[in-house]
Amino acid sequence: MRLFTNKWFHRWAKKEDISDSVLLNAAAEITEGKAAVNLGGCLFKKRLPRAGFGKSGGYRVIVGYKRSNSARIIFLYAFAKNAKANITTKEEAALSIAAESFISATDEQVLKLLKASSIMEVNSHE
Repeated sequence: MRLFTNKWFHRWAKKEDISDSVLLNAAAEITEGKAAVNLGGCLFKKRLPRAGFGKSGGYRVIVGYKRSNSARIIFLYAFAKNAKANITTKEEAALSIAAESFISATDEQVLKLLKASSIMEVNSHE
């Protein structure tokens, strides 16, 4: 399983001090079918803990992943639970298109996105 973030999510995670290990753990839980809400298509919503607060005072993240045949997962969007209750239908539609496009991309297309710094790969080391 390869884990990616888009440019926006990467900046957000750095600003909020979300470590790669937190993202890797969340991705593992999603791929195992644990504690994630399936929003339909390739979209999932997952809770992330905020340092010192746990998941109840944390964040919600929107992730693109396809259980049946994907070797990739991408973190697309996030928000603090106390700032926003949920994403809008328009946001969900846009994120769904982005997730589907990424999941169905060829390895060559993913490599081009990496080279253009449109996405970043999260590795097991920090």
